[in-house]
Order: sequence, then C-alpha cells, then structure tokens
Amino acid sequence: MYEPIRTKSVHTVAEDAHAELPRRTREEELDIRLAGHLTALLTVTDELRVLAPSTALDTAAHELAAHAARLLSGRAPLRAEPTAARSDAAHVASLHARAHTLAGTALAVASSRGDEAVTALMTERLAAHTATEAVPA
Repeated sequence: MYEPIRTKSVHTVAEDAHAELPRRTREEELDIRLAGHLTALLTVTDELRVLAPSTALDTAAHELAAHAARLLSGRAPLRAEPTAARSDAAHVASLHARAHTLAGTALAVASSRGDEAVTALMTERLAAHTATEAVPA
C-alpha cells in the first residue's frame, strides 16, 4: 500500500551546501556597510576640497579616511580623483546636499553599530554641511 521513499527528496535543503558559503556576523556586515558610506562621503568631500578648499574639509577627509581604514582592517579606502570640471555655486550646493545625505546614512549605521567615534564625526559633518547649505552662494 505505502512504499517508503528510498531516495533523497529534491525539496530538502542540502546541509553540505550551506557549510561552504561564507558567513558574516551582523557586526561584520555593519562594518562593511559603514565603511562603504564613509568612503562615499570621502569621495564627495574630496570633490568639495577641490572646488571649495578649506582646512575643515581637509581635516574631515583625513578623519573619514582613518575611520574607513579602521573598518577595512587597515586597508586604505579607494579614493576617486577629484575633478574641477564644474565649479558653479549650484554644483557645490548639490555636493553639500549629497554629503549631508551620506553623513545622515552613515550616522544611522554608526548608531546601530554602536561606534561612538564615527557617530560624533557624522554629527559634526551633518552640522557642517547643513550650515554650508544654508549660506547663500
């Protein structure tokens, strides 16, 4: 009447296949995500440094690179070569708006990760880019 199944079902998950996949912890994933946001913010900051040089942006770029390297196990983050193709006020303002958005995103990840140093830096960067957006060019 009923014959037992003698072969493995195609619908069961193979245990061996999952053992081969690399697994990351939540902390490792947050580190990778935060390093990516910091590197993106560093790219925008480098662009702003070319268009509107200031010691504050130089300091911010140095700190962003240091935190990203720490999260990347000592490897320096990839940096794009800044271009000074457009230097009009609208472009600079859009870069500040982009930097503000990136700093806010990085702040959320740093807070979730519990990284107080990056949280403080992102709070500072948010304030700096907010103040720069408010100043008419």
